[in-house]
Amino acid sequence: MSLKSKLKRAIRFILSNIPARKYDVRIVNLAPNELLKGRAALITGGTSGIGYCMAETFLRSGAIVVITSRNKDRLNKSLSELNKSNLYSNRVFGVVMDNANISSFQGCLDKVLDCVKTGGGTYLDILVNNAGVIGGNMPNACEKDYDTVLDTNLKGVFFLSQLMGKYMKENKIEGNILNVASSSSLRPADSAYSISKWGVRGLTLGLAKSLVSYGITVNGIAPGPTATSMLVKDNLKYITNNSSPIGRYILPEEIANMALFLVSSLGKTIIGDIIYMTGGAATITYDDVNCSF
Repeated sequence: MSLKSKLKRAIRFILSNIPARKYDVRIVNLAPNELLKGRAALITGGTSGIGYCMAETFLRSGAIVVITSRNKDRLNKSLSELNKSNLYSNRVFGVVMDNANISSFQGCLDKVLDCVKTGGGTYLDILVNNAGVIGGNMPNACEKDYDTVLDTNLKGVFFLSQLMGKYMKENKIEGNILNVASSSSLRPADSAYSISKWGVRGLTLGLAKSLVSYGITVNGIAPGPTATSMLVKDNLKYITNNSSPIGRYILPEEIANMALFLVSSLGKTIIGDIIYMTGGAATITYDDVNCSF
């Protein structure tokens, strides 16, 4: 075993044996406001986690919101939860959509626009490319795993952004496209997921450059390990994460608050950027994940 490998093992052993500090979950939500009043947002994959919190935050800020999911039952359940608040009455809708089914995008967009009109809006001016799947890790990835991840996380984002860019350009809408990248877009890519997020990072720059002259603002947001049910057990009671420089997981609400800033008029001069909300993971760490083959 090389000296470098021994050093990595030693560092991982030391970190794993540091007494865990327990971080209580303290959710900070913005008060109801009008930052997005008169605007309408499409959030893909908005039934749970970061996407769901974005939907809540945008609704609290006055927007009409349409969320998507591949699963109709999951979509209806999330809509039922969001509709419990009278604040969001007749402003939140859902459309069944598979981010990997490119041929369905135009029909889904037509349904989204109908929802916006039902909510009292005239046009759609915010797209959040949030839907994504994980997987395709070396050395055991198969072609199907790779295709599923890339089709959903990158191909879908590419073609939905293209469709929305044309729609906003043709209708002279000065809107926003926000792509959800990942701290993985800074790490060596050893999985289909990492490759997809590297692609999203580059696509964000390309879209921003090509659409900025039409008043369309494109940016990205890159969460680190986030306290969703996928990563954190124990009903999210504690969010300790010893592998993160800040010692805890990121909260979905924190990501949603920054997303609101980026798609509102407050973030209008931020162009083609990726805001890394990683708690330092992958930005100031050298090797916070194991890339062994």
